[in-house]
Amino acid sequence: MEQRYLGRTGLSVSRLGLGTLTWGRDTDEHEARDQLKAFVEAGGTLIDTAAGYGDGASEELIGSLLGDVVDRDDVVIATKAGVRRARGTGPGRARVVNVSRGNLLRTLDESLRRLGTDHVDLWQVHTWSDETPWEETLSALDTAVSSGRASYVGVSNYSGWQTAQVATWQKAVPGRAPIASTQVEYSLLNRYAEPEIVPCAKSLGLGVLAWSPLGRGVLTGKYRTGTPADSRAASPHFGDYVGAYLDPRCSRIVEAVARAADGLQWSPLEVALAWVRDRPGVTAAIVGARTAAQLRGSLTVEECTLPEEIRLALDDVSGPNPSSSTL
Repeated sequence: MEQRYLGRTGLSVSRLGLGTLTWGRDTDEHEARDQLKAFVEAGGTLIDTAAGYGDGASEELIGSLLGDVVDRDDVVIATKAGVRRARGTGPGRARVVNVSRGNLLRTLDESLRRLGTDHVDLWQVHTWSDETPWEETLSALDTAVSSGRASYVGVSNYSGWQTAQVATWQKAVPGRAPIASTQVEYSLLNRYAEPEIVPCAKSLGLGVLAWSPLGRGVLTGKYRTGTPADSRAASPHFGDYVGAYLDPRCSRIVEAVARAADGLQWSPLEVALAWVRDRPGVTAAIVGARTAAQLRGSLTVEECTLPEEIRLALDDVSGPNPSSSTL
C-alpha cells in the first residue's frame, strides 16, 4: 500500500487507515484480529481509534492484538481524547465533551494503559469545545509530546478557523508541539471540508485524515433498496447517524456512483473511496468495517485510480454541502 507523509512531518502512514469505531462492541475479537491481519498484509500501517470508542473497548482490543498479529513498531497508532458517553447503558447516552488539560492528559494515560504501549504516534483532540480555553487544551498537547507520551499531535472535527487558530498558535513559539494533522468527515456526501479546512491544512502544512469516506456506508449502495437488517442503519447505535444520509440528495449521488462503478466494472465502494483518497490535501482515508470480509472489499481500492472524466462528473453531481458532524 502506498505510504504518504502526514503533512510537513516525517511521519509516514498508509493512504488507507483502519478505523476501529465498532471494535469491542459490534466487532468482536475474532473479527478484529482478522481485520488487522488483512490490513497489515495489504501494507496498511495507520490504525485509528479513540478513547471514547466503546468506552475504551476499541483501544483495549487493539492493545490485545499488538505483538501478536503485528509488532507495535510496524504500525502507526492514532487515538483521540476529549469525548466520551455519559455513564450508564443503552444507545441514547449523551455525549460528554471535556478538553481540559487535566482530563486530556488523564485520558491519554488511560489510553496508553489500554493499548499496552508507552506512547502513541498521533494523539488528537477529538473535537473543539467553547467551554475550555483553547490555549489550555493546546498545553496538554505540548506536555504529551515533551513527556514522550505522543510523537505527534493533531486535531479532529475542527472548523477551518479553529484549525487555523490552533495551528498558528502552536507555530508561534519555539518549543510548542506543532499540529501535524486535522481529521474531518469527508466523502462525496459530505464535502464540508473543502472550502476552508483543506486549504487551511495545505497552507499550514497539516495532513488531512478523512473519516467516513464512504458516507457512513451509504455510498456502498447497500441502502439503495432498503435497510438491511444487519446494517448500521438498523443498529440502535448508528440508526440516526446513517439515516442523515438517506435523503433524496444523497440518493442521487449514490446512483451516480453506481453508474460510474458499472461503467468501470468496479464496486461502488471502490469508486467512492478512490475519489476521497486522491482528493488534493488528503493524506489518508480511514475505513471502518464491521467484518473482515467488508474490509477486504475496501482494500481492493489500492489498485484503482479514477479516470479524470469520472472524477469531474462526480465532483459535479455531488457539490460541496454545508453539513458537518463529530464522530
